[in-house]
Amino acid sequence: MLSEQERSEIQAESQHYPNNRALCIEALKIVQQHRGWVSDEGIADVAEALGMTCVELESVATFYNMIFRKPVGKHVILLCDSVSCWIMGYERLREHLGVRLGIGLGETSADGCFTLLPNVCLGACDHAPAMMIGGNHYQDLDPARIDEILAKYQKEEREEEREPADGNTTDA
Repeated sequence: MLSEQERSEIQAESQHYPNNRALCIEALKIVQQHRGWVSDEGIADVAEALGMTCVELESVATFYNMIFRKPVGKHVILLCDSVSCWIMGYERLREHLGVRLGIGLGETSADGCFTLLPNVCLGACDHAPAMMIGGNHYQDLDPARIDEILAKYQKEEREEEREPADGNTTDA
């Protein structure tokens, strides 16, 4: 069942679309934003809300590579594997990320922090190789730069773990 927040956000987005079928990708993205990925239950929830069949919605969800149909890490690393990135060192960077995180393409690190996925193109051919984490683009990569980037995300994770659940960081 969709949460009240998910329903509210889908309803707000519906104002920008001529019909519910056109809204389906945005609705899937909203569910993913709240749940981290889109499960079979999520497909059924969105299909019911939009008056679509699960099969129709599944065909959309599996077509778009940014709709995750299995659990992913908190940070999804999209490593560009375009021709430009291949020429500029994609394989070396993929291997480096795999060793550094202990995962292969399509896998999630043991700590649940990172999922590594290939991406056809990130539009940064003039600054290859490139990757994206969340909405952040990183270009002109080499192993040392990747280590710096990963360290930043890991540091943020550690800081979030130290914060109290209520967000209050002062001692009472």
